[in-house]
Amino acid sequence: MNTAMVYAFADEASPLLAGQIAAMRRNGLQGLEIRGVDGQNVSDITAQKAAEVRKALDDAGLRVWSVGSPIGKIGLGDDFAAHLDKLRRTVDTARILGTGRIRMFSFYPKEGQTPEDMRGQVLDRLGAMADACEGSGVFLCHENEKGIYGDNAARCLDLLTAEPRLRAVFDPANFVQCGQDTSEAWAMLGSRIDYLHIKDAFFADGRVVPAGKGEGHVPEIVKDYLARGGTAMTVEPHLTVFAGLQSLEREGGRSTVGTYTYASADEAFDAACAALKDILGEV
Repeated sequence: MNTAMVYAFADEASPLLAGQIAAMRRNGLQGLEIRGVDGQNVSDITAQKAAEVRKALDDAGLRVWSVGSPIGKIGLGDDFAAHLDKLRRTVDTARILGTGRIRMFSFYPKEGQTPEDMRGQVLDRLGAMADACEGSGVFLCHENEKGIYGDNAARCLDLLTAEPRLRAVFDPANFVQCGQDTSEAWAMLGSRIDYLHIKDAFFADGRVVPAGKGEGHVPEIVKDYLARGGTAMTVEPHLTVFAGLQSLEREGGRSTVGTYTYASADEAFDAACAALKDILGEV
């Protein structure tokens, strides 16, 4: 029996907290990685709103696993002082929500900058961000993402080594979309990973598909992560929703508009959760 604790970006099911709670309960999840709630990004909500969200989740028997913030998803030429203030507010929000994790990124380059050119500035900023979290009980969890400094496995390892206060999120689909073999990435990073994002993709076009249906080696990574003692994973559907799909279908049938295309956000969310459950059933 595996020990997986499954969370989700439930804003992909509904922008409203009530809809997110319904989607999580329907799929038997433990809680969410909170990103968007009632039309606002989590890093922009007030302390009062955060307390209201916390109460609603507590009442539903759910929790916030991590704050899915946009911190670090700006260019190196953008205003870092204002961004650091945003991080400090997000730390306060995380504490109200009852989580010790903030998902974050490692910055986009200025025009013409190479990864080598930007490394020093990235590390300076990450150090300042880690300083801002000191003593709060909240940790920064770096996600590999297209176009940022830490988009491939080697640079993710570089960041984790140079700034050991960082934790790491492993997103197989994002690695695939950067042309990074995920088995190679996992061999380099597996021992440093705090938790997983569950989504899959194809190298040819970057298209996101349910976990286990693409080229991200998601089942193998999940199995090894659990074997290493890991427990937490966040479902991030990113699946194609075609709002007009239902009108193209015969009653009781399915259209042929894409192999993994869904008629609603709820349907796509449920499919993503079901794909992970299938993988966990084989572990």
